[in-house]
Amino acid sequence: MAFNLNCYPVVYRAKYTEGKGWAEEFLEKPHKTAEEEAALGEADAAALSASRNFYADMPLVNYTTQYGLGCFEGLKALPQKNGGLAVFRPGENARRFYNSMEGLFMPPFPPERFLAAVMETVRRNAALGFSVRYREEWEGDFYMNAGSVYIRPFTYTEGGIGVNISREPWVVVVSTPVSAYFAEGRSDAVVTERIRATPKGTGWIKADSNYVIAALAKQEAMEQGYMECVFLDAVEHKYIEEGSSCNIFFYLKSGELVTPALGDTILPGITRLSLIELARDRGVRVTERRISIEEALSETRECFVSGTAAGAAPISSLTCRGRKVPFEYPGELGRELQKTLKGIQYGALPDPKGWMAALA
Repeated sequence: MAFNLNCYPVVYRAKYTEGKGWAEEFLEKPHKTAEEEAALGEADAAALSASRNFYADMPLVNYTTQYGLGCFEGLKALPQKNGGLAVFRPGENARRFYNSMEGLFMPPFPPERFLAAVMETVRRNAALGFSVRYREEWEGDFYMNAGSVYIRPFTYTEGGIGVNISREPWVVVVSTPVSAYFAEGRSDAVVTERIRATPKGTGWIKADSNYVIAALAKQEAMEQGYMECVFLDAVEHKYIEEGSSCNIFFYLKSGELVTPALGDTILPGITRLSLIELARDRGVRVTERRISIEEALSETRECFVSGTAAGAAPISSLTCRGRKVPFEYPGELGRELQKTLKGIQYGALPDPKGWMAALA
C-alpha cells in the first residue's frame, strides 16, 4: 500500500472564527535532519513520526471524531525529471475542497488560500530536506512504482458532542512520501454487496464518512483474495459506480471507453477528468453514462481504476455473484494513458495543458 503515517514536519493550519474569518499559521513539528531521520532505528523513527501526529490544542470530542463530519483532499507533488517538484492540478483540488466544505454546511475554504497553503507546505518541507527525488529507474515500468509527495488537506471541527454542523472548523495540510498504490501482480476485483452512497447523500463530496463503507468492503474483498472491490448503485443494484476509493473505466470491445456519469453518488475525480481528456486526445470515443454490471462483464475488453494514488491502475478481472470475467491485463489503452499521465506528472513528457504547478 502506498501510504504510511510518516508526516513531514511542516504542517499548515487555519482556523475559522465567525465574524473574523481565517487565521493561518505554519507549524514545525519535532524533527531531525532528513539524513538523521533516515538513519534512525525502527522504534525511534516510529516514535518521532508519532510525535508529529498530535495537536494538544485541538479538541478530541468534536463533530469529526464523533460523527465523521469532515472532508479532505488528496493530491501529489511529483519530482521532476529536470529537478524540483511540481503539483498536479492543485486548482481542481482547491475547487473540490471548497465544494465539499460548502456541501457539509461549513464555511468554505477559499481556493486561493488552499493553493497557497499547499504549495508553501511542500516548499517548506523540501527546504528542510523532506522531499522525494527523481529516479531514472522509475521510467522502466512507466512510473508504476515511482515515489512522490502525497499532500492531505483536511477539515477538523470545533468541540461538540451533539449532532450538529461545524461553524468554526480548522483546515490542516500535512504531507508524506508515498509509493505504488497496488502491490505487484494481478489486481482482481469483486463486486461488493455493500452500498457506498445513496441518492441525496454525500457521495459527491469527499467526505470522511464515505470511506467507512469503502474500508469495510475493501477488507472483505482482500480476505477473499481480491485486490479491489466495486460498488453498484443503491437503488437498482445493477449499475456500476466506483471502486473502494477510485473511479472506474471500462474499455469496451466496440471501442467505446465508458466511465459512470457523475451525479450525487459519485465523486468527481481529478484523475478521472484528466484521463477522459487524454483518451479523447487520442481519438477514443469516451462516454460518461450508466453501465450495468451485465454490460461490463459481457462487453469489456479492459478495465482500469483511477485516482490520485492509483493513476490509471489496470484491473485483471471482475467477479460478480460467482461469475468471474478476465480482462486484457495490462490493457493497451490503459497502459498508454498511464504512460502519458505519469510522463506529464514527472516532467518526462511535455505539459501542453498546463496541469503541473511548479514550486517557486
